[in-house]
Amino acid sequence: MTATLHSTPFGRTRRGEPVERWELRLPSGASAAVLTRGATLQQVRVPDASGRIGDVVVALPDVAAYEAADGYPGAVVGRVANRIAGGRFRVDGVSFAVPVNDGTNALHGGSEGFDQRVWTATEVSVDGVPGVRMSLRSNDGDMGFPGALDACVTYSLREEGGSVSLRLDYVATADAATPVNLTNHAYFALDGAGPVEDHVVRLSASRYLPIDANLVPTGELAPVEGTPFDFSTPTRIGEHLRDADEQLLTAGGYDHCMVLDGPGSLRPVATVSGPRSGRSLEVRTDLPGLQFYTGNFLTGAWRTIEGRPVRQGDALCLETQLLPDAVNQPLLGDSVLRPGAEFTTTTEYSFSV
Repeated sequence: MTATLHSTPFGRTRRGEPVERWELRLPSGASAAVLTRGATLQQVRVPDASGRIGDVVVALPDVAAYEAADGYPGAVVGRVANRIAGGRFRVDGVSFAVPVNDGTNALHGGSEGFDQRVWTATEVSVDGVPGVRMSLRSNDGDMGFPGALDACVTYSLREEGGSVSLRLDYVATADAATPVNLTNHAYFALDGAGPVEDHVVRLSASRYLPIDANLVPTGELAPVEGTPFDFSTPTRIGEHLRDADEQLLTAGGYDHCMVLDGPGSLRPVATVSGPRSGRSLEVRTDLPGLQFYTGNFLTGAWRTIEGRPVRQGDALCLETQLLPDAVNQPLLGDSVLRPGAEFTTTTEYSFSV
């Protein structure tokens, strides 16, 4: 079934910039809504096993709530997702610095990353399906990054065989060599309210990236076998969440990049099921990494559209991405985009019961 697309005003930022809300709506009633501020995935509403439609991502009520929220709810983050150690890196022998905003690190693009920008929305068609493309220009020197970058992410929604699939297509180009790593930071909660410890997860990742005390990868690609990071078979999140494991204690839970198995083509890499709702989520991507995060830093300060506080462990993130801090650790891959090349990637979130 084909979605329809609707645009409505959503308010203004503290700077006075107008924010739009674009909703993709299927005939079945399932929908996804995107805000121009941060290219934010504000809502995804899909049926549960009883046919009741409800939110499966943490949805905040207004622009002020998003501006006040630490933790990037639903936003597209960049220019470089995840942590850059020390906020510093070198490209072609030249040193650059990004404002640190996470202890000693630059997190998700620095103190004013793409999550805080108002993107430009355009209605497009994706393989014959209506979609909305969010576009952003990041000038040379923005947050200390070299070169001007043009980024866009296109959201499209379709329903086939009882499954609702939300697709995100990313494209970026630059006029100078610059690191790029874009992802979406949606917080999933398939059962709606309540903790996600009973969600059952399977990850196609035989290795993961251990982190140091600053939550930056050590550079080791460690096997998951025999550790709390082994989700090769369906496993409750809470099964090992409170194990006396040094890595879990360092992060306060799961906040680690899983090194995905398989070739760099669009493939299933993760499944999650919510036991109370009966909903399931399959994640497909062509990227090599997935940051698995269990909302360790959520404090209850966020309030959902329904007014519900969001606390530690009430949601999880599945951030598909290049491996973090690769610009400083070449063994983790090449994250530098060069003139004449394109950063292109696709991630799909497919919901079913």
